[in-house]
Amino acid sequence: MANQYVDLETLKFLLYKVHNVQEVLEQERYSEYDKESIEMLLNSVKDFADKEMFPYFREMDENPAHFKDGEIIVHPQVNKYMKAAGEMGFISGSFSIEDGGMQLPQMVLNASAFIQEAANNYLPGYVGLTVGSAELITHFGNKNLNETYVPKMLEGTWGGTMCLTEPQAGSSLSDITTSATPDGDSYKIHGQKIFISGGDYVGAENIVHLVLARIKGAPAGTKGISLFVVPKRRPTEDGGLTANDVTTVADFQKMGQRGYCTTHLFFGDKEDCKGWLVGEPHQGLKYMFLMMNGARIGVGRGAAAIATAAYQASLNYANERPQGRKLTSTGKKDANQEQTLIINHPDVRRMLLLQKAVSEGSLSLIFLAAKYHDLSLAATSKEEREKYRLLLEIMTPVVKTYPSEMGKTAVDNGVQVLGGYGFCSDYILQQYLRDIRIFALYEGTTGIQSQDLLGRKITMNNGEALKLLSAEIKNSIEASMTHESLVPFAKKLASKLELTQEVLQSLMGFAMKGDYERFLADATPFMEFFSTILISWLWLDIANEATNALVTGNKTNSVAFYESKIHTMQFFFKYELPKTTGLAEILMDNKTALTIGTDKEVLA
Repeated sequence: MANQYVDLETLKFLLYKVHNVQEVLEQERYSEYDKESIEMLLNSVKDFADKEMFPYFREMDENPAHFKDGEIIVHPQVNKYMKAAGEMGFISGSFSIEDGGMQLPQMVLNASAFIQEAANNYLPGYVGLTVGSAELITHFGNKNLNETYVPKMLEGTWGGTMCLTEPQAGSSLSDITTSATPDGDSYKIHGQKIFISGGDYVGAENIVHLVLARIKGAPAGTKGISLFVVPKRRPTEDGGLTANDVTTVADFQKMGQRGYCTTHLFFGDKEDCKGWLVGEPHQGLKYMFLMMNGARIGVGRGAAAIATAAYQASLNYANERPQGRKLTSTGKKDANQEQTLIINHPDVRRMLLLQKAVSEGSLSLIFLAAKYHDLSLAATSKEEREKYRLLLEIMTPVVKTYPSEMGKTAVDNGVQVLGGYGFCSDYILQQYLRDIRIFALYEGTTGIQSQDLLGRKITMNNGEALKLLSAEIKNSIEASMTHESLVPFAKKLASKLELTQEVLQSLMGFAMKGDYERFLADATPFMEFFSTILISWLWLDIANEATNALVTGNKTNSVAFYESKIHTMQFFFKYELPKTTGLAEILMDNKTALTIGTDKEVLA
């Protein structure tokens, strides 16, 4: 098992140079921080992850969270981590100073979380949902809810969740049936929720659930959904806690992420479950999307972190495992030669480069989205804030999906690098492969994200977000054209922008005719097409920064480091970007097998 799970040098290069976090730190909202303070923070996070997270990763998989005697048993490190997360600011980092937080930029918070998730992708989940639920309360809850729940959540004493999914509804939230009946200054909650990550565990003093439910008499569909704070234990007037009729019915045993508990909860079995309305009635789904957008970025970041850790593990193996002889230019091998390390075999290098390209490209994507988020809050002018808000909106489904989908492929290649050993529990790659599989399901499946991208984000504000994103890409193309070595790649990316317009013109024809089923039938291939082009853009930016460093003699990183970034960009443009040509052919074909006939006729 390799003890190297993250490349901090690359992370800092992307954060400081490629995406210029200094531009965010110069905004008034974040003026308390500078590069030195950020550097100290990231180094301390890495030190903590080395000691308190990575060493427990295999152990938590081999001894998974489980349901026993009405309770969820988790690894002891969960409670230790939650306490440390409160003390170190992992929970309060994003909150404003007024709310008791550190008011850190999202760029920095994502860097910190990425390190932790690469070390151990189970533990940060408990913190992530606590952050999200506390954010909802601070944004939309009244003073009493804020004072009662948020301080305990920020210090890591109480956990938090979001409770959306129900057995009969799945991702179709318009079909949820959990009810809320007015009862004085609160509501009686009755219903059940499934797949609740971090929903309950032994050692947690309290869990604060953010629950979607229908007030009696509310309209049908999503318009009738409200949001409630429903604690496992409700606070009493004397400062204590009493049971709130929230029952853990069971847990879900998963193929991966086994150290991160997932529960089935029943609210109001004894008709004594109290909930408190957050904000206005019937606005619950609107409020929840604030949390879900951040969670979607968190899902993409988690997948990228797993892909990164898997790359480091397979790279370590390839640098140590001797097997076979190197192929000579004549096509023959000399059996008398000593065995060569497998990293010297071209196909192994291809698989490693794919892992590197996907994991580092995904991290770059996450930092860019985080930067857009920071500037949407902190930019000086209203026009700038709106610009970055729109850019964040169109990027969010891609940030969730690309690392989740291509991360699977990257980790799968990592298993392949190890050969038969990759399929054995002696090595960590199989664990990463099991862990990453759920990320394409978390917070809305790939199909849901793809329909959001094509059906909503591409078309919103008459395509304004897409225009802004295209302008950003064109700026990068123009900047890269100043280096002769990058001109061919800049031109290739420019041609793909033109192809994107052709694809969208073809697809929009169906929407204009009112044939929305056909318009969205190939939304997932469009996501793959669009995402691949965006990652190509980000790799061109990375290569441009590396080339600038080589030309100017910048010695922050080694020559080999900069050259590796340029080489990986070249790999991506050769092996990944050309796939968009075939995807465009699929997307612009007027016929589709997806809307022809019935399930019985086609799928029998």
